[in-house]
Amino acid sequence: MHRHLTFLFIFTLLIINTQRLFAQHQPTSWPDSVYSGKQGTLHVQGIAVDHKQGVIYFSFTNQLIKMTLDGRLLGSVTGLVGHLGDLAINPEDGKIYGSLEYKNDAIGRGIRKTMGVGEGRSGSGFYIAIIDGNRITKPGMNADKDDIVRTVYLREVVSDYEASVDLGPKTAAHRFGCSGIDGVAFAPKPGNRRTGRQYLYVAYGIYGDTSRTDNDHQVLLLYDTSNWNRFARTLTQDSLHRSGPAAPAGKYFVRTGNTSYGIQNLAYDSVSGNLLAAVYPGSKKGFPNYSLFVIDGHKKPAKQSIFVDNQPTTAETLSLTDQGLTDPASGVRGWHFKWGATGLCPLGNGLFYISHNRKTADGKQESTAWLYRWTGNPESPFVRVRP
Repeated sequence: MHRHLTFLFIFTLLIINTQRLFAQHQPTSWPDSVYSGKQGTLHVQGIAVDHKQGVIYFSFTNQLIKMTLDGRLLGSVTGLVGHLGDLAINPEDGKIYGSLEYKNDAIGRGIRKTMGVGEGRSGSGFYIAIIDGNRITKPGMNADKDDIVRTVYLREVVSDYEASVDLGPKTAAHRFGCSGIDGVAFAPKPGNRRTGRQYLYVAYGIYGDTSRTDNDHQVLLLYDTSNWNRFARTLTQDSLHRSGPAAPAGKYFVRTGNTSYGIQNLAYDSVSGNLLAAVYPGSKKGFPNYSLFVIDGHKKPAKQSIFVDNQPTTAETLSLTDQGLTDPASGVRGWHFKWGATGLCPLGNGLFYISHNRKTADGKQESTAWLYRWTGNPESPFVRVRP
């Protein structure tokens, strides 16, 4: 009897101490803003907050910055020759997942030029970078030499990027206008919020070609990352690997009208159960060219016909919510909101950090993540918490 009581007492103390330790990492209130400091000449792409550790990460295209919420630099990962985009924290393993592109288009050439790297340094490929933030312990850690970045190859993206398609009067490169990937988020499967299990959503970048009509949908891939340890390989940029899942667990299309480079930032709002998508607005006539959309996470995918290779093909589509502004001509709903495409990070309870990026007088890039609350109002979807 005494042994059982002793065990129960020790177990209770262990639980209490664990809860106290966990609570030490939970902010009692979020700072009004977090400033990244001046970085290089490539702009911020995304932000992510690790709630347990109380730190924030900024992706500046070719480097990852780790900071405390009061703005102290803790470390960084540099030397990325590819394009590191949007970021998300995996709730299962606590690691940072980010979209990572290697390609020979205008973006890829611009990155290599900035870094002084020749064409032969790396091939083309699209990956999810997986980074253990606990291993980022000092500034200037090297992506290659410090063995800090592991990657998983996304062959579905490569297939669409490298494909040529029949558009009727012409043949065009890149199925669906795929330019690669950018927005990432962890969320339940569409229409399955109650299960609690979260999957990785990866959004295509999509070229803003106004002469074609097969690029008016956003494309989202869904991946089960629970077994990704068998695919992940150490990043070696001189010899890009091809280790990754054979296919995604889902492929969804969302009709928004064309945008400039697709969904830049994707965020799951656990309060509403929806996915927020921030984009650079498109320029096609016939569409409202919003910069913010909300994808309905409560509805299961619907099978609809879309045109691929100049012929109708059945695809799984997702719906936009009935919030925001509405465009009667196209039926598309969304918002005009200046910020979010360079960083949109959910914090819970309807709160978000949203990046305000800026180029300084000396040509450097910086970002301030400001605290916002979601309203959903047509004219002002977010409001600053403490303006």
